[in-house]
Amino acid sequence: MAPTSAQATQAFLTDLDGTLLRSDATVSPFTVETLTWLLEQGVPVSYATARSYRSSMQVVGEIPWQHPLVLYNGAVLMDPVDGSLLGGNWLTSEAANELIEFGKSRHRLVPLLFGLDGGGNETVLHEPLLRTGDRQFYANRPNDPRFRETAGLVCPFDQRVLILTYIGRLEELEPFHADLTNRFGSTIHLHLMRDAYVREHNYFLEVSHPLANKKQGLLQWARIMGIEPSQVTVFGDNLNDVGLFEAAGTRVAVREAHERLQAMADRIIGSHNEDAVAKYMRQQFG
Repeated sequence: MAPTSAQATQAFLTDLDGTLLRSDATVSPFTVETLTWLLEQGVPVSYATARSYRSSMQVVGEIPWQHPLVLYNGAVLMDPVDGSLLGGNWLTSEAANELIEFGKSRHRLVPLLFGLDGGGNETVLHEPLLRTGDRQFYANRPNDPRFRETAGLVCPFDQRVLILTYIGRLEELEPFHADLTNRFGSTIHLHLMRDAYVREHNYFLEVSHPLANKKQGLLQWARIMGIEPSQVTVFGDNLNDVGLFEAAGTRVAVREAHERLQAMADRIIGSHNEDAVAKYMRQQFG
């Protein structure tokens, strides 16, 4: 059944990890089939993720995405076909270098620097990976051409800095989080979360532009799409999805979602391991 004109005003924007993806970071054939069908019928469907363009396409690239992708937790929007930049908010190289030096000197912590180089290519700049969490993160991305090692991490002047990611233990990242807040305040956005795919040093502290979040990402996405945020249904599971829930018209949490997301949700659906997001989308169109 094709969508009616009323139904076609709906748009879907979903988180990936823990929401659309199963626990093994894959999508089922049913989800691929359902989202492909919706896109073929002209229903606006896309995703908002902490992942990069390359990383996200490795897990959901089988779906023929047509509409802008919200990546790096809202730091950037990209075209799904050619990976071109559509918008976003990023740190300057000067701000990044100040943050890098602050972490080194006060906490002996060095980040992975996710950005776009002067040619618009995704890069991950880093010092030699000696810490357990950094090495596991890299090992999960074998032969990834984005990674570029340098003896001492300094951000190039032409780099658009999307996220500085620190990987470590909660007890070392929490004091660093507090120190960053005291020093930089509202000039940066901080997000501290547990990662599902790293076994040790399994907390991530992400530092980005103050407007680099999924709320702003959704608002930019809606403007590009020519629709109102109230027309967007969002799906999420973790605290980095709070912004999506704040801005969207309809908020849907999967069963495993953080309690804060569940409290904000208009509806709680089944498990991300049971195709709950795709089933919900399909149900909206009979």
